[in-house]
Amino acid sequence: MQTGLIAPSGLARLIHRDHLVVGLGLAAIVILGWVYLVRMAADMNAMATETEMHTAMGMPDMQAWDFADLITLFLMWTVMMISMMLPSAAPIILLVVGTYRRRGGRGAQTMTAVFVLGYLVAWTTFSAAAALTQIALHRAALLSAAMATHSAWLGGTIFLVAGAYQWLPIKNACLTHCRSPLGFLTREWREGRAGAFIMGSRHGLFCVGCCWALMALLFAAGVMNLFWVAAIAAFVLVEKLMRQGPRIGRLAGGLLIIWGAYVIARGG
Repeated sequence: MQTGLIAPSGLARLIHRDHLVVGLGLAAIVILGWVYLVRMAADMNAMATETEMHTAMGMPDMQAWDFADLITLFLMWTVMMISMMLPSAAPIILLVVGTYRRRGGRGAQTMTAVFVLGYLVAWTTFSAAAALTQIALHRAALLSAAMATHSAWLGGTIFLVAGAYQWLPIKNACLTHCRSPLGFLTREWREGRAGAFIMGSRHGLFCVGCCWALMALLFAAGVMNLFWVAAIAAFVLVEKLMRQGPRIGRLAGGLLIIWGAYVIARGG
């Protein structure tokens, strides 16, 4: 421990500086991510319009997606997950940099970057799975040109699963970890860069466990439907940061179940 070498006022200034640097860095990443998503959505909408025109003219688009398309989808999902999830992870990230500074670590910002990298690896893995799922749905002709399912049964089932998951114990356990950053660090703290990476990846896994079903809603609403992307990101913030977040989450789960049943009944 070297914190005794720094006056309390000096330590407070260093922590404030770290929070400012890390906070601005997170904000910049999120803003750049949303700029990318807006441009990508515009390109996707133009492509969807062209495909619909071809279909109306009796020339359906039968082009199979190749490996390059998979990479594009993977990058799209990765940027989308980073843009959606970093804001809700900000409290624990700021707590991490403050903890490293209080423990006398001169590389507090570097260690925090390693923690964030571990966190993002978890969501990058999810993004790879989501891209592969999207490829499979496309090959099964279950996605429209707007990258939303046009199957009432599939769309309704996605809503039902997402709604039911909001009520499951595993969802509550993962959400509890996400809502208690201090408790998580107390239980999971590890020293060194490897430790920071492991902590970040473990927190990321809890975050994926909490939110994967909500992200799956994009297959029903449209993968690049920015209204739904923003709505889900805002809901995640509410669920994780607000005092009544878990109750709001269960209420939303009930509404999703009702909507899923309605979609299936209407489609049948």
